[in-house]
Amino acid sequence: MYIGPRKKESVVGISCMNVELLKAIVILPGTALVYIPGALLWFTSADMAPAEIAGTRFWIGLVVAAIGLVMAVWTVRLFVTVGKGTPAPWAPPERLVVRGPYRHVRNPMIMDVLLMLGGESLVFGSWPVAGWMLAFFLLNSLYFVRVEEPSLERRLGEDYRRYKSNVPRWIPRPTPWEAGRTR
Repeated sequence: MYIGPRKKESVVGISCMNVELLKAIVILPGTALVYIPGALLWFTSADMAPAEIAGTRFWIGLVVAAIGLVMAVWTVRLFVTVGKGTPAPWAPPERLVVRGPYRHVRNPMIMDVLLMLGGESLVFGSWPVAGWMLAFFLLNSLYFVRVEEPSLERRLGEDYRRYKSNVPRWIPRPTPWEAGRTR
């Protein structure tokens, strides 16, 4: 019989991890991909309808956004299953995740959101959404350098420093990094 600490569960039996993950998805990607672009479209265009379905721009946007969505599901799943945490700063992974796209680039989730925002801007033909995509990238660049990376170095120590020195922040490396090797 196990007498150690139990996993925290809410009243309805949903694990706290699931609640934190749901909260992270609603707040973070919800804001970046739905609330802000929706407000931009609402205030800057008389017609919020997507581009002509027969148009090339619509289909390119849809494919770009779909790639971003598939990658986002993959990266979030890795954070939950391997890292034992969520993408949210208030419930971060307990372990360093160096699998899948994380072997090529340190911030694939941000790249996924950028793909989805690029797809949205193409589907809706919206320069303001494209501008938000650029602002989102610049804000995250500042946040990662000033807040997240120093925090990860403190929490994860030498493992993260070695990972950081071998895997680029934004531009994916062509070959996957193997933790046992350095550049």
